[in-house]
Amino acid sequence: MQLVRQKEQLRSFRRSSRSTRGVRAVGAALIVAALASACAGPAADERTGSGAGPARPAAGQQPRAEAQGAAGALNAYVERVRKARAARVAAARKWGLAQPPLEAPEPPAVKPRITTRKGFETDGKDLPPVFTTVPTKEKVVFLTIDDGAEKDPELLRMMSELRIPYSAFLSDYLVKEDYGYFAKMQDAGVSLHNHTLTHPYLPGLGYAAQKRQICGMQDVIEKRFGKRPPLFRPPYGNYNEDTLRAAKACGVKAVPLWASEAFPDHMEWREWDRDLHPGDIILTHFRGKGDWKGSMPDMIRRVMRTVTAKGYAVAKLEDYV
Repeated sequence: MQLVRQKEQLRSFRRSSRSTRGVRAVGAALIVAALASACAGPAADERTGSGAGPARPAAGQQPRAEAQGAAGALNAYVERVRKARAARVAAARKWGLAQPPLEAPEPPAVKPRITTRKGFETDGKDLPPVFTTVPTKEKVVFLTIDDGAEKDPELLRMMSELRIPYSAFLSDYLVKEDYGYFAKMQDAGVSLHNHTLTHPYLPGLGYAAQKRQICGMQDVIEKRFGKRPPLFRPPYGNYNEDTLRAAKACGVKAVPLWASEAFPDHMEWREWDRDLHPGDIILTHFRGKGDWKGSMPDMIRRVMRTVTAKGYAVAKLEDYV
């Protein structure tokens, strides 16, 4: 009966919000283990008393002990889920969200194959793919923040407490004012990627100058943050074949653009239906009230209200690309 009650409790968590989707695999495994232990009968020599060997527990005693152990593990797991959900609800309330962010599903065991979006091709062959949406059927989107102008400590606290994943595409002429701010971001699990040294209009430059912009930023990120990033976003989303050739020479694997853009007071859409789609990349910027009608937390509130209302979760781009 205890297992039945715990199973019903776990189902209740699942029904209450998609933010508990992560319990499914582990919860199901614990239930199966517990039921298997509870239903298993004693071994043949225990039933008949035949066979050699040391004394064994009385019939049914060992399965009951195993079932109790599995039930205890399940109970502890459900309690952790309950506390985690309560913390997300409290964080959402603190940051002005009516609903906590939906929790993304487990990332794919094998990353999807990324190809260049139709209409975004150049004549070059075997160049990093340029895309606005990651191929997936999951209702997930990806949040990316560009340049590094605004360094709002409230953003770091908000994203950490709400557990919202995002990726940063940085330009050194802005980042160098405070590398430490972005080091804290990296310490919180955010991946830091390339957005050139000085944010120029790249198609107006020759191949060598573009390579200096891209490779130079790769060097800065490696020196300051310990790793050469695999992703690059050209300023303004503008590029040509030389851009992609230079990016490849600098170690770039892919060039994510965006399907929609977020501001504190509105969203802008690339697609004709003005809506989100599975795998869409959302762009926003490190900006504050000096440039926007609101702060960076205001912008995140706008994004998350939109994303959550449409039934999407924010996933980590690097888990898919």
